[in-house]
Amino acid sequence: MQGTFITFEGIEGVGKSTLQTGLAKALKKEKYNVLVTREPGGTTLGEKLRDAILTTDHGHVTPAAELLVMFAARAQHIDSCVKPALDEGKIILCDRFTDTTRAYQGGGRRLPEQWIDHLVAMTHPDLQPDITFWLDLPVEQALERTKKRATADRIEQEKLDFFTRVQEAYKQLAASEPHRIIRLDASHPPHILVQECLEMIKTILLP
Repeated sequence: MQGTFITFEGIEGVGKSTLQTGLAKALKKEKYNVLVTREPGGTTLGEKLRDAILTTDHGHVTPAAELLVMFAARAQHIDSCVKPALDEGKIILCDRFTDTTRAYQGGGRRLPEQWIDHLVAMTHPDLQPDITFWLDLPVEQALERTKKRATADRIEQEKLDFFTRVQEAYKQLAASEPHRIIRLDASHPPHILVQECLEMIKTILLP
C-alpha cells in the first residue's frame, strides 16, 4: 500500500514543529506507521547542508546558492527517506517541502519561478504532498513568538519586509491549490490544531 505524504508550512513562529509532534503522537496512538522528518535535513547529508546554509558563520550567501543547497538536500531526502517510506506505506509528516522554497526563495528572495520549476523537474517531477497544512498567522505576531528562542538562524534574522513577501507567497500558493493546501488558524491552541488535522487526515486520506 502506498503511503501518505503530509507537509507543514508557514513562516517562523507559527507552530509547525509543535503541530507535527502532536499529530505524530496522535497518529501513533491510533497505531498508524508514522515517519517524522524535516527539510532541509532528514538525512545525514541533508542535516549537514542544513547546518551549512542556516548558520551565520559564512557571511553573505547568494540567493542562488541558497536555492541550490535547499534542492541538493531535498534530492537526497526524497531518494533516501521519502520514497522508501511511501513504498512501505508509512504516513510521512514533513516539516517543510517545496512550498517553502517557492515562498522563501521565490517570494522572499524574489528568485524567478522558472528556476524553481526546473529544479522540481529534476528532483521530484512526480511527487508532491497529498495534503499540506499551512499555519497562517499575522507576520508581526509570528515573529514576536520567535523572540523567545535562544538563537536565530540566518533566515530567521531577516527583516519584516522579507517575511511579508514570504507570507504573501504562501497566500498565493494556497489560493492556487485549495484542494491540497489547507489553511489553519495558527492562533488556535496546539491541541485544537492537532485534532483538526487528525480529523481531516482520517476523512480525506485514510481508510
